Amino acid sequence: MTETPNADTPTTDSAVPAATAAPDAPAAPAAPAAPAAPAAPTVSVVGPGDGETVLLGTTRMRILEDGGTTGHRLGIAESVIAPHTPGPPQHRHAGHDEGFYIVSGSVRFTVGDEEHDAVAGTLVVVPPGAPHTFANVRDEPAVMLSTFTPDPYVRYFRELRDLHAGSEAVTPEAQLRLMRRYATEPAGAPAPGPS
Repeated sequence: MTETPNADTPTTDSAVPAATAAPDAPAAPAAPAAPAAPAAPTVSVVGPGDGETVLLGTTRMRILEDGGTTGHRLGIAESVIAPHTPGPPQHRHAGHDEGFYIVSGSVRFTVGDEEHDAVAGTLVVVPPGAPHTFANVRDEPAVMLSTFTPDPYVRYFRELRDLHAGSEAVTPEAQLRLMRRYATEPAGAPAPGPS
């Protein structure tokens, strides 16, 4: 059975151009634009010789993830610490968690008054506010993978490198100002607030 249109129902002919509509008829609203599809997540693959190298005295750091791939939720760096390298002064962070995984060698962590000799395969996680430092007290290099959650502390290492590469001698005050820009204080100072 074939249906015929009801005489009271208007029909449209797709061959009739839209311009033939009555001149006083309101224009039909434009269809809303479809929302743009979200960009596909980018996968970062950093090969053995890749990454940004930052030299900090006798420590060679390789930035593997600066937060650009992770929405700045996570930064990752690999550090090769030369034998008998003292670490930074004991300090506390207010703005990020820090993780350390020992890949090879041994790293001595000092947390308050406690010392921990972390050998290959050891993970040390330092939450905000916990005083800590680390050093390589052994005769062989140590390799350590560090995480920063969120990532801004990666920029601290870049700025520290640039500070030491400058023409002027680096003062303790200049180093302290840099640390404070990243919500970090020496362990003996009052706990820093979030940045």
